[in-house]
Amino acid sequence: MSRIRLVLFDMDGVLVDTPSSWVTVHRYFGVDNEENLRRFWNGEIDELEFVRSDVRLWKSVKPDVTLTDIEHILSSVKIMDGAAETVSALRRLGIKTAIVSGGIDILAGRVASTLGMDYSIANGLCADGDGRLTGEGILRVRISNKAESASGIMKSMGIQADEALAVGDSITDIPLFDLCAAGIAFNTDDARVLRKADYVIDNLYSIVELVERLNDGG
Repeated sequence: MSRIRLVLFDMDGVLVDTPSSWVTVHRYFGVDNEENLRRFWNGEIDELEFVRSDVRLWKSVKPDVTLTDIEHILSSVKIMDGAAETVSALRRLGIKTAIVSGGIDILAGRVASTLGMDYSIANGLCADGDGRLTGEGILRVRISNKAESASGIMKSMGIQADEALAVGDSITDIPLFDLCAAGIAFNTDDARVLRKADYVIDNLYSIVELVERLNDGG
């Protein structure tokens, strides 16, 4: 294994204490996207239509919902215990860190800025000149293939896939595990994720210890 230079993090359920930034907004508005989710996984709608269908749910409750509203709702989401210490320690070791998330970019940007991460990519919401959501989405990370986005990040950083670790908690993170030198399952009981992971942890700081061990040839 090459020397590790980058750790890629999923956001929801890993760096923040919510299983989904989208679901956080759904719950605020009292709506349920289970039907949209079913249609997506059955191939009935594509990823952009999945975003549109979610936004339609919000607008059914508040037709003039704005980006500021979404930012306010997501401001209640807490950063995961240990995330700040982990990213800080990785930075001291000279390791780059990045978020690759199918979640909402408003939250991903806040988390990356708060933690001092090097890069963040997540999906966005289109708004008009007054900040009201138009109903369209900005697709930057396909949850069916997060490795595509991760590859772009690594190329821009001049880092090879075998110099990166991936940390995730759901089946959408498995392509990241397959792409990188190793996959780390965190905070999950999903058997599919656990089977594909090279390492399983329940404490984020374990990533620092793992990087040190791998880079010391252990």
